[in-house]
Amino acid sequence: MPATASTRTALRRGIVAAALPLLIGALASCGYGSEATKDEPKAADAADAGKKLSASEVRIGYFPNLTHATALVGLQEGLIEKELSGTKIKPQSFNAGPSEIEALNGGSLDIGFIGPSPSINGYVKSKGSNLRIISGSASGGVKLVVNPDKIKTLDDLKGKKIATPQKGNTQDVAFLNWISEKGWKVDPESGKGDVSVVRTDNKVTPDAFKQGSIDGAWVPEPTASKLVSDGGSVLLDETALWPDKKFVITNIIVSQKFLKEHPDVVEAVLRGTVKTNEWIHANQDKAKASANARLEAEGGKPLDAKVIDPAWPSIAITDDPLASTLKTQSEWAVKAKLIEQPDLAGIYDLTLLNKVLKAAGKPEVSDAGLGAK
Repeated sequence: MPATASTRTALRRGIVAAALPLLIGALASCGYGSEATKDEPKAADAADAGKKLSASEVRIGYFPNLTHATALVGLQEGLIEKELSGTKIKPQSFNAGPSEIEALNGGSLDIGFIGPSPSINGYVKSKGSNLRIISGSASGGVKLVVNPDKIKTLDDLKGKKIATPQKGNTQDVAFLNWISEKGWKVDPESGKGDVSVVRTDNKVTPDAFKQGSIDGAWVPEPTASKLVSDGGSVLLDETALWPDKKFVITNIIVSQKFLKEHPDVVEAVLRGTVKTNEWIHANQDKAKASANARLEAEGGKPLDAKVIDPAWPSIAITDDPLASTLKTQSEWAVKAKLIEQPDLAGIYDLTLLNKVLKAAGKPEVSDAGLGAK
């Protein structure tokens, strides 16, 4: 007997009523609805996490230094890669800021971990067209280490030979400024003057110190602790010269072209660096071992415990770029006549970082008025 219209309607209602509890149960088991736990992702987050990004690879540069711990640990532990939804990381190691800036400007690098002085120089030379600072990474980790037999007080530095990594690099600028504030004179080009500033690659500095060709060095970690292990003495920690004992030592920068074309990839990398920094803070010993493992993979030899143990706690890992301190460092470089007065307006774009921080329930950070308009 054919079903009437009213019979068909009743059947449909019955089917829906029977299916509804099953549907609700399925959704609840996936973490939706009132039964979802706080640790389970929202639907949109889960979808985004698995979504293919706009670039097949991202080329990330960094230095084999402990001040680049975010890169070392993030790559070693796969914490950055985990956020990239299949986009491959192509890591590239550099030993000097200018070469990394050249790679970024030349299109062979997309994102880089780098110090403030190279960031400033790269931005100024391209007239603001080639890079942006998108995050901080580390503060501190710079020390003046001296031969205690020759130098016992800061005043004893006059007439001595003190190494910095490179003319115009972050430590070189800081040391020249310190010399100036002492009232001493040094030619910024030659390094000659009341103190002899000897520009020496960090790889060479420990041997130069042991041989006596330099009397000390203003250098980042782990070079500073290597010098201490060879008999040097820490005469000054640069953090003591800064308000709140904080100053940027490592930024994360990006090619403006890559940022414009692949903002989703940049955001994913920043999610990875923020999670890496959080992991480092929560797992100090494991993070130290992880950074050392990455250094071993880079150079074939891990740092000795007597080097890495004192070096590690002197570096503060941070998402904050500490933009006001970069501004100060640029003023020091101008005062030292290493650069002309730069226009740094637009050097920062913290939009994606602050988006990531907000989503993670963390406070947003400031660009000190130097953000992209």
